[in-house]
Amino acid sequence: MSSHTLLVLYGSQTGTAQDTAERIGRQAQRRRMRVRVEALDSYNVANLISESLVVFVCATTGQGDPPDNMKKFWRFLFRKSLPADSLCRLDYAVLGLGDSSYPKFNFVAKKLHKRLLQLGANMLLPVGLADDQHDLGPDGVIDPWLISFWQKTLSLYPPPTGLAPLREEEKLPPRYIFHFSNDAPKQNKHLQTPDNKAPPTPLQPFPARVVFNQRVTDPSHFQDVRHIEFDITGSNIQYSAGDVVMMRPCNAAEDVEQFCKLLKLEPECYFTLTPTDSSTATVPARLPQPCSVRFLVEQFLDISAVPRRSFFELLATFATNELESDKLLEFSSAQGQDALHSYCNRPRRTALEVLADFPHTTAELSIDYLLDLFPEIQPRSFSIASSLLQHPNRIQILLAVVQYKSMLLKPRKGLCSSWLASLDPSKGDVYVPLWVKKGSLSFPQDPDTPVIMVGPGTGVAPFRSAIQERAAQGKMANVLFFGCRSESKDFYCRSEWEEKVQAGQMILVTAFSRDQEEKIYVQHRVKEQRKLLWDLIAKKKGFFYIAGNAKQMPTSVCDALKEVFQKEGGMTENQAQEMLDAMEKAKRFQSETWS
Repeated sequence: MSSHTLLVLYGSQTGTAQDTAERIGRQAQRRRMRVRVEALDSYNVANLISESLVVFVCATTGQGDPPDNMKKFWRFLFRKSLPADSLCRLDYAVLGLGDSSYPKFNFVAKKLHKRLLQLGANMLLPVGLADDQHDLGPDGVIDPWLISFWQKTLSLYPPPTGLAPLREEEKLPPRYIFHFSNDAPKQNKHLQTPDNKAPPTPLQPFPARVVFNQRVTDPSHFQDVRHIEFDITGSNIQYSAGDVVMMRPCNAAEDVEQFCKLLKLEPECYFTLTPTDSSTATVPARLPQPCSVRFLVEQFLDISAVPRRSFFELLATFATNELESDKLLEFSSAQGQDALHSYCNRPRRTALEVLADFPHTTAELSIDYLLDLFPEIQPRSFSIASSLLQHPNRIQILLAVVQYKSMLLKPRKGLCSSWLASLDPSKGDVYVPLWVKKGSLSFPQDPDTPVIMVGPGTGVAPFRSAIQERAAQGKMANVLFFGCRSESKDFYCRSEWEEKVQAGQMILVTAFSRDQEEKIYVQHRVKEQRKLLWDLIAKKKGFFYIAGNAKQMPTSVCDALKEVFQKEGGMTENQAQEMLDAMEKAKRFQSETWS
């Protein structure tokens, strides 16, 4: 082993940056380098001054924000008091993961790189800016970037002489060893009510009872959208408009059963885990010790996600059947990414289905590698669609159930939305472990400041929360642009809006895209209401919000708003853009979009 240690630190929201960081860790092991891979917030950032070689892998979330597991690190790194040469001993590289369809593409990686230079660190190579929109996905940038990284790193930190690197098909040791026992634990601690003072956290969520779960779209409508309500009495959860509720879904019972059959696992068996290298790994905090196979498969391993390339790389090391081995090696290679995309990403094939497609290899799998093979189920976030001022001790969400056909026989289903939709409170008590975090939208405190909200479809959820909260506080200057397909089929919260309009608490402008020959969307209504909008924004210093699907809608609404500025304010195109930029800087223009 090399005497130098490579530290790989990641900031990951959905698990992609973590997967990439772990891949770099495996490549380092193959090159006989000591390596540690850690989330940025679990690393003691004060130690950074004594590190010699670090790779930062970080995603960008929302409107250019750092992921949740690097927020503490981010605050520390941007302290004004840090001396300009504090990282002068550090060689570093930054790899960003982003999506160029968002305006703040890879903002976190670019800003981190700038800050490390300010603190005197030495850049090994230019920042890697991986892009989801690339024809080959993020790997189109990551693969060539890693080749350059290893060339540079191994010239500065050569491995010990006489030690050849490990070949790709050679197995690395698993991160954990499973020890099975026949003793079930006395009690299972993984769903306790948190202690009575602290609000719930990802490691100690609050088991909220589902009190209401009802479809709000017409039975004839193609999409099942749910209004779900949770009882949070005794949780110490406080939230305000714009905040989000977080929860981790469970795998479907039939998937758990199929997985256990394929791998010849007994669901009611218990095991404990020990890390193979206790200096670099600890047992995941969410897994009780001892843990049942059922808990591991149902609530921890993400078996129904579309697997990443790293899954095929590891699977290939178990293949003894020649046909399966060739296919897995192709999917693992840089040249095989098109084939992998056609097999996996395009039809949205799940990891469980891949195991069924490669039966000989699956039969060879060692249980010790399960946590290397499958990532942990990531939490899902939902905009809260209610206010505590109108619904004390309750959290409500609007949930679109994801289900669609692909070229595969079985319909594709969203893990979390299908799980939540299946919970039926009329058949007995059901609980969902959840916690709340600050959202990216914030609303003005001044009661006279007008708020204009554009929320088509389930994008209306955070605005329902805002309107309930503001109405309860006596803030009446609320304008909502709501769009959906049909007035009779998917007009969410209709009676509530009509009551609030009657009470003088809001103005409602609707766009029903399919109720007439030509399609009418929210952006058309924005243009039509230009006199009202110019008055509220230019004269009354109003705030403007967009929430919803990130495809074309946000850009179309921004273009419509700039047209309002041009027509009503007599501005040029450039001046209208400058006005929008100034509003965004002053937080008077905010958006929350998702893909």
